[in-house]
Order: sequence, then structure tokens, then C-alpha cells
Amino acid sequence: MDILYCGDDHMFSGLIISLLSLTKHAKEPLNIYILTGKLHNRHHQFQALSDDHAAFLDQLVKRNGEDNQVTKLDMTAQFEADPPTANINTLFTPYSMLRLYSDLVPQFSDRILYLDADVVCRRPFEDFYHQSLADTDFVGVLDHYGRWFFHHQLKPFDYINSGMLLMNLKMIRQDKLLVRCRDYCRKWPMIMPDQSAMNKLAKHKAFAPEKYNEQQDVQADTVFQHFSTRWKLWPIIHTVSVKPWEVDKVHEQLHLHEYDDILMAYQAIVTQLGAQGELNLE
Repeated sequence: MDILYCGDDHMFSGLIISLLSLTKHAKEPLNIYILTGKLHNRHHQFQALSDDHAAFLDQLVKRNGEDNQVTKLDMTAQFEADPPTANINTLFTPYSMLRLYSDLVPQFSDRILYLDADVVCRRPFEDFYHQSLADTDFVGVLDHYGRWFFHHQLKPFDYINSGMLLMNLKMIRQDKLLVRCRDYCRKWPMIMPDQSAMNKLAKHKAFAPEKYNEQQDVQADTVFQHFSTRWKLWPIIHTVSVKPWEVDKVHEQLHLHEYDDILMAYQAIVTQLGAQGELNLE
């Protein structure tokens, strides 16, 4: 199964946890690709995922199967050749839009499962991965909040969260969906650029049950849990953003112990790497 992540070196902790969860539940070999690059906007110069970190992640997934592998792909040239000019300085880093360049990667097969680095796998997902993608650009789950505010099709709710996308790259290359998304991001400023562009321009998207991208509390059938920002109403309206690598907050604020075995393994890795002083976890 082909898996895709996008980001800079700051997502290393998230990748450790997400990959530990994938290899725990996957029944087939995993080809994991990480799109990265040395990107910048007017606020910040970002650093690509380092070769050392990529090599460590490759060793990590091989602990659960020698056929598993992690491949780092530098997309700096492709990004700079066609930058999302109108959205380069948003609240989201430029890496949030790297998935819009997936059609330019010749190594990718006809389908690939994109995951944000704050997504944790809870159950096997082979059936979801191998589903028919006939006449479908991508499969996703409705955005928990955005479904109420954004609308692009003749459905009551049609706004998909881009933190988990099963992408049909064969069809996307044919109908040039991502080419059109990149063009749209270059011309029109948006609040959530990549997600909004894909939702607006995709004519052939399919909707999966919430269990494949649970954005709130874990449920009995949850397959992927996405640690996205949530709203709380008490004592005043405020947002809560807890990421899997913030282990104390996961326990104390979310009261979640579902992934304690994975989080303990993550903490042991952090301790080991910190003691060795070989890898930068900042």
C-alpha cells in the first residue's frame, strides 16, 4: 500500500507516532512517501525533512516488516516552478499545499493514501485502501465543522477534510484536477487553500464514513483518528488543539488512553535519540 505524507522537519515527532500506528495495524507492506523541500514565505524559511530523520523512519517501519520502506522526495523545484502565490503567506505553512503536486511524482502508482502527520491509525485499513475508485478523483470524510459553512455540490454536505484522502492519481492525471488546484491557489486567496481548492474543483469525489477520519473523540469503529483543532463552548468559546506527541495533554485534556502503547514507544524513541544526541527532535 502506498502512503503519502507532506511536511518539513518539524513533523518528525508526528511521523514517528503515525508510522508506529500504521505498522501496528497494516497487514500488507507499506511504501511510505514523504514530500518535503526547502520552502519559504515572507514569514519564515522552512527546513526540509532531514536525511537522518528520513533514514531513521525507514529503519523504524522495517521493525515490523522488511518490505516496509520510507522514501523522502524533495519537491523544492516543483514547488518553486509553480508556487501557490496567492496563498503562500497564510496561517498554514507552504507544506500544506505540497499534496497538490502529487501528480508530478512519477514514482507514485495509480492510488495513494494521503495522511496528515497528526493522524493515528487504530484499526486495519486494507479494505478501505483497495476499494473501487472508478470515476472518482479521491475519497474523503466530511469536515466536522466545514461541512456547515462550505458547499460546492448538489448535496446538503459536501466539504471534505483533506487530512485523509485516498487519491486516484490515474484519474487525477487524466482530468488534471491538481493542475487546476495549483492554478487556483496561485490566483485566489483562501482560508484553507489546498482543502478548499480540491473541494471546489473536484467533480468526482466520494464520501467515506467518519470512522476513516474521526476528527473528534474516538469511537468504537474508528479506523483513523485525526487530532485536528476542535471548539469548546465551556466556560467560554475557545479552540483546543492537542497533537498526539503532546502526550500529557492527550491524557489530561482529551482523557484519551487509546494509544498508550504507541505513545510509550514514541517516548522511548525520543529518550533514546535525545541521549544519543544524533538526531534533532526540535
